[in-house]
Amino acid sequence: MAIALVNGIRMHYRMAGEGPLIVLLHGWPQTGHCWRHLMGPLSEHHTVVAPDLRGYGRTDRPADGYDKRTMADDLHRLVGSLGFGPATVIGHDRGARVAHRWALDHPGDVDRLIVMDIIPTREMWRRMDADLARRTWHWLFHLQPDLPELIDIGAYVRHMIRQWAHVPLPDEDVEEYVRAFSTVGAARAGFADYRAAFPGDAEHDEADAGRRLTMPVRVLWGEHSFLQALDPVAIWGDYAEDVTGTMIGDCGHFLAEERPAKVLEELALPVRP
Repeated sequence: MAIALVNGIRMHYRMAGEGPLIVLLHGWPQTGHCWRHLMGPLSEHHTVVAPDLRGYGRTDRPADGYDKRTMADDLHRLVGSLGFGPATVIGHDRGARVAHRWALDHPGDVDRLIVMDIIPTREMWRRMDADLARRTWHWLFHLQPDLPELIDIGAYVRHMIRQWAHVPLPDEDVEEYVRAFSTVGAARAGFADYRAAFPGDAEHDEADAGRRLTMPVRVLWGEHSFLQALDPVAIWGDYAEDVTGTMIGDCGHFLAEERPAKVLEELALPVRP
C-alpha cells in the first residue's frame, strides 16, 4: 500500500506490475481489496493501480468533496502524480460512477472505460419507478441526513453483501469490509458518497446531458444483479459512441469477486495464462 497527497487528502493505493496503466475503482461497501483476484493476472502486462476512493478504506475522510467531479479530480491528480498518461479505467458500483465523471471531465486520461453493474446516475434518477426503487432502496435510505449513521454498520455491511452476492463472498473478505466501515468516520463518508448524488451529481450530469464519451466503453453486469430488468448496453448507448457489453452468468453484484476468471476473459486485456 502506498500513499499520495492529492487534492488535499492522503489517498492510499495498491500498485503492481509494469506497462500500460490500468486503474481499478471499487464501490460501496468495499475498498480496493475487492480487486485482489484481478490485480495479479492484470499486472503481468500492465501497471495496475487500485486506490481506496475518497472516504473509503485507508484514504482520508474529509467532511466534503464526495461529488463525483471532485472524486474524479482526485484520480486525475493521482495518475498525474504517478507520471502516467492515459489509462484503461475499470470501475464497479460507485467507482464506476466516479469513472464515468472522470472520463467526461478529463477525457485525455481515459483511453478505455469499463463499467461494472451500473447504468449512468442520471438514468437511475430518470428510471426510479416503483420496481427500481424496490431493488435499489438503499439509494433513498442513504440520502437521509443522519439516520443511516444510527444503524449497526457491521450488521448492515454483512447483510448488504450477502443480499447482493449470488456467489457468496468468503467470510474473511466480508469481515475485511466490516472492519473498514467500522473505523471512525467511515460510515459517514460512505453515506456522503450517496448523498452527493442528489442534487450535486444530478446537476452536473444534467448539464452534460447529450455529451457522449468518445473512448470505447464496455459494460459488464451480473445475471442476478440490480440490472436484470434493464438493457445496460442500450442505455449506455445514449452516453457513449462505442459501447459493447456482456452479462456475466451465474453472478450477482460483485463481479470481480464472484466470477473473476470470466471478468478477466470479458475485459479482453492481456493477462497471465
